[in-house]
Amino acid sequence: MGRHNFRYFFHEGVSNMFSHGFMSFAAIGITVACLLIMGTFTLVAVNANQQLKDMEKDNEILAYVDESYTAEQARGLQRELERQDNVASVTFISREQAAESFKQKYADEPVFQDLDPQIFRDRYAIKTADIQRTGDTVRAVESVKGIVKVNAYEEISDGLITVRNIATVVCVALIVILLVVSVFIISNTIKLTTFDRREEIAIMRMVGATNGFIRWPFVYEGFLMGFTGAVIAFLLQWMLYEAVARGVETNDTLQLISVMSFGELWVPVAVVFLIVGVVVGVGGSLSAIRRFLQV
Repeated sequence: MGRHNFRYFFHEGVSNMFSHGFMSFAAIGITVACLLIMGTFTLVAVNANQQLKDMEKDNEILAYVDESYTAEQARGLQRELERQDNVASVTFISREQAAESFKQKYADEPVFQDLDPQIFRDRYAIKTADIQRTGDTVRAVESVKGIVKVNAYEEISDGLITVRNIATVVCVALIVILLVVSVFIISNTIKLTTFDRREEIAIMRMVGATNGFIRWPFVYEGFLMGFTGAVIAFLLQWMLYEAVARGVETNDTLQLISVMSFGELWVPVAVVFLIVGVVVGVGGSLSAIRRFLQV
């Protein structure tokens, strides 16, 4: 493709896009909506998945030993706990160690500094291999003779898994629906352009213009609409994500939730938005002009 042809196709594509202002605006708007909704649910799923990975690294089940057990008997439970399914590691914590940890945690509270270690129980810190199976692991640990109580943040992990799964399902469903709508609107916008220029196109075909030469201006029109939609959607996604991240960080009730920095995500988000926007735009234009050229 020569430089002159490129300029001609580009100029015609821009001209076509502005010749139907409302339809072009609608096509770009629905593309922005599609990408923004898709991006939002995808980023929710990505953050939930990252939160689960972080919890898997730090997640511990605390299993408390019967107070009547001696230190030797308490230590003897380790092998039995290690044999349980989904247990990655087991660490014994004596009464003395638990008391010392408690004192360090509340170093600013003098009343806690003279506590008798005997008021604490021997315990085990158990790390799981798969956080999604925490519930089964808790029940298995509870069944071990000598373990009288088990603490785990099962509700938090279950909640994050549910959020991630729902976000993924909703994201996939909305992507399919909104992409179809985007292609349909862009395709109909291109159809209006081809209809307005039907006489000019008919003359071009009579004088020997190839289908490719006729098609390229419409391809550029679809490309520009998709590209414009992708850029606008990316900027809006960036602002929305930063606003939500600041809200989570300043909310005392959401301190357990950590939000990834957009700096870690902007490259894949930009690439995906650009690819989807261009594919939708070019796909819609090719769909419209192909039917016209077959006439």
